[in-house]
Amino acid sequence: MSVVFLPTGPPTVSVEDIHALASRASLKIPDAEAEQYRHLLNGLDATASQIASLPPYKEPRLAPLPSTLPRKWTKPSPSTNPLNAWSHRVSISSPNPETHQLAGKTVAVKDNVSVAGLPLTGGTFPELLTGSKEYPIPEIDAVVVSRTLKAGGTIEGSATCEHFSMSPLSFTSATGCVQNPWLRGFTTGGSSSGCAALVGNTASKLWRERHGIAPPSGEDEIGEGVDMAIGGDQGGSIRIPASYAGIYGLKPTHGLIPYTGIISLFPMIDHTGPMTTSLEDNAKLLEVLAGYDGMDARMTPETPLRKDVPDYPAILAAFAKEKEGKGEWTLTTAGKGLRIGVITEAFGVMGLSDEVKKVVQAAVEQFRTIGAEVEEVSIPIHLVGPSIWTIAARPGMGTYGMRNLPMPLITYPMPGIAPPAMTQESFEILNKHNPAVVNVMFNVAHLSEKGGADALIGKAMMHVTELRAAYDKALEDYDVLVTPVNPRVGSKHPEYGMTVEEKMDPAIGATLNTCQFNVTGHPALSMPCGWGSLPDGKGKLPVGMQLVAKRFDEESIFKAAAAWEVGGKGLDKWDGQ
Repeated sequence: MSVVFLPTGPPTVSVEDIHALASRASLKIPDAEAEQYRHLLNGLDATASQIASLPPYKEPRLAPLPSTLPRKWTKPSPSTNPLNAWSHRVSISSPNPETHQLAGKTVAVKDNVSVAGLPLTGGTFPELLTGSKEYPIPEIDAVVVSRTLKAGGTIEGSATCEHFSMSPLSFTSATGCVQNPWLRGFTTGGSSSGCAALVGNTASKLWRERHGIAPPSGEDEIGEGVDMAIGGDQGGSIRIPASYAGIYGLKPTHGLIPYTGIISLFPMIDHTGPMTTSLEDNAKLLEVLAGYDGMDARMTPETPLRKDVPDYPAILAAFAKEKEGKGEWTLTTAGKGLRIGVITEAFGVMGLSDEVKKVVQAAVEQFRTIGAEVEEVSIPIHLVGPSIWTIAARPGMGTYGMRNLPMPLITYPMPGIAPPAMTQESFEILNKHNPAVVNVMFNVAHLSEKGGADALIGKAMMHVTELRAAYDKALEDYDVLVTPVNPRVGSKHPEYGMTVEEKMDPAIGATLNTCQFNVTGHPALSMPCGWGSLPDGKGKLPVGMQLVAKRFDEESIFKAAAAWEVGGKGLDKWDGQ
């Protein structure tokens, strides 16, 4: 029985209010009973007033490390931010870190991650995020931020992200297009676009130095990058930009890394994870970020406690050392003992270009070359996966993502975010910058008006378990499953003056091999596996390959990826043309 405080002040609800509420539900209530309900609702108002009068509770576990205060941020100028990859700059480090796992590493965080003292934009305009003209400035550090600092990393700033994190491209942010560090004018992918551009910035410089290749004329200055970034992924938003930027992007197992202190789209699909220039750094950052935090209800009994998080870098090093000891860390034997399943249906998704297919198939062949056992495996429901994701998750994005509704489980909700209801003005802004957000709103409204939406969502949820079981079954026979990531090599940025269809067209099909693993929770890594020619033949961009493993088995992904790279790293397959 719930407790309702009896009203002590004047009535806040009238009998007419009760009749109006009933009328909206097509109900009729006698006046005598309406009077009784009026009294009950007055009690509810009294109860609500008591909660409203309480000061906000500040979770002490999310307080910024005192030794890292104060924090002074700047808004970078276009001249120092040529890729538009930085949202805000800052330099935060702990003078007394608990470990030195990330010593010397520079880190950026997606601009939906709370960093105390740093404006939080969510890729949108402040009026759409809070209803005011100023961006909120969090008083908390997301768990991933505090863990990075405790491990000796340096937070260099927040990275531009796409409008409400709802785009697989990189043109929708309130600050404009995020440029691909390999070729300006082309997408970096989204929604962790700035993260990918900043890490890709560093990766491209290291690659050009290693190969003695000068940047294209007029593109010699791409600004400052970072070693690592912490991105977000609800449908492919770490892996898609990682593929376009030629870096390593891991969507970890759902619930392995705490999402506390990060703007949610929908709890079931919310993931945060490492984006790095190397596989080894990816394993290193994962170890730092992973483990139960006691606050995030996305975590399950399978989530390891902090003390039980695997030492991924050590596991990877031990794997290579054991292979070397057997004389197997070679071009023809590094993959000996590995079982690779290539999902047949992943190469038949709508819009997959011949160029991407060719590059990824060559990468699959490299697994055979290094001695791995490679087989095709048919998982027919893989092609239904995007529809399951859409119906199971998209309606929730309209409430959790667009209203910052706390999940109905014990958790610490995101403070300071209160998107107002849609108005004509906000529609015009979103229609110009990111029609995908408007589409989500229309999706929710359309499903609700059709009737039966709740049952349909429930049915999709049931098929999520079927989809998970199908991948689990395949992974009984294979260490990892392989798919392409992006359907095409790259696309030019749309222009704001284009039609909705013209803006949306390059994004169609972008998540057809990635979103499935957001609802099933399986870990998935995008790694560079080669170069693909642009459709007009004027230039090349990196192409990614996706490796998927059992839930909470990221180490199998790292082992398979490391063995594959013995045969030659993806970015080193440049043919000079």
